[in-house]
Amino acid sequence: MTLHAVAILSPGEMGGGVGAALLRHGHDVLTCLAGRSARTKARAERLGFRLCPDLGSLVAEADIVLSILPPEAARATAEEVAAAMRRTGEAPSYAELNAVAPETSRAIGGLFQGTGAEYIDGGIIGLPPAEGRKPTRIYVSGNAAPALDAFDGKDMTIHQCGPEIGRASSVKMCYASISKGTNTLHTAAMTAADSLGVGDILRAEIADSVPAVYERMQANVPRLPADSGRWIGEMEEIAKTYAAAGLPPGFHLAAAEIFRLLDATPYGSETRETMDRSRTMERTVAACVAELRKREAAE
Repeated sequence: MTLHAVAILSPGEMGGGVGAALLRHGHDVLTCLAGRSARTKARAERLGFRLCPDLGSLVAEADIVLSILPPEAARATAEEVAAAMRRTGEAPSYAELNAVAPETSRAIGGLFQGTGAEYIDGGIIGLPPAEGRKPTRIYVSGNAAPALDAFDGKDMTIHQCGPEIGRASSVKMCYASISKGTNTLHTAAMTAADSLGVGDILRAEIADSVPAVYERMQANVPRLPADSGRWIGEMEEIAKTYAAAGLPPGFHLAAAEIFRLLDATPYGSETRETMDRSRTMERTVAACVAELRKREAAE
């Protein structure tokens, strides 16, 4: 299968990065921005994406559609794309690359039955692709997944997980349960310690006994508010994944609540571009404590 024309839904930070990498390597990258924000449209135009007026024209021109969205939007977007395929009779491959549970991916794959489109399950790990950066890892599974090997080495590394739909999503969910889950645990622990008046003592102990953990906390916690709103749904998908594996979903339902708390602070309106990179972990946690006290006073 030739994958020259690649549709990206949508050119957010990760989708924009993937599309930009493909443009650098000679692909034709297109998108449809009907109903999207001015900020997203500006990013797509800045990157050089070709804009399609509607999904019908997008599926008619694309060799493959890459869905890279907040997980809560994944199913609705797939429904719209599948409907466009049925209206037009056009059926490019559809790669579901969002942070969704394996059962969610399988359900989305079912939407394309009867369209003629091949469905690929996937998950992205790492920062958006960029020149000079460690390649972004994309895990894929399904009978049609080998087609994505065409993108391997283009600031991305493609990892094949086998023919079964859901295997790639499983890798993404389990990985994010550790990486993002640990960051929310660190935030919760320090918020609790500051609320209890022992934050300075706990920070000193962690810095002395597990300095690598303390360095990670200092580096990561201040950056969380900028992403917190869009990671709530991911934690809920991880909880669904754990439940399906017979494990307690509560770990990551709680992580979703920590992201809601971070999002409710004044720093929740930040983006990765606008965040205050000089802000400390202590200031970020203080904002969480203040939000908790505000909620208590309102009860």
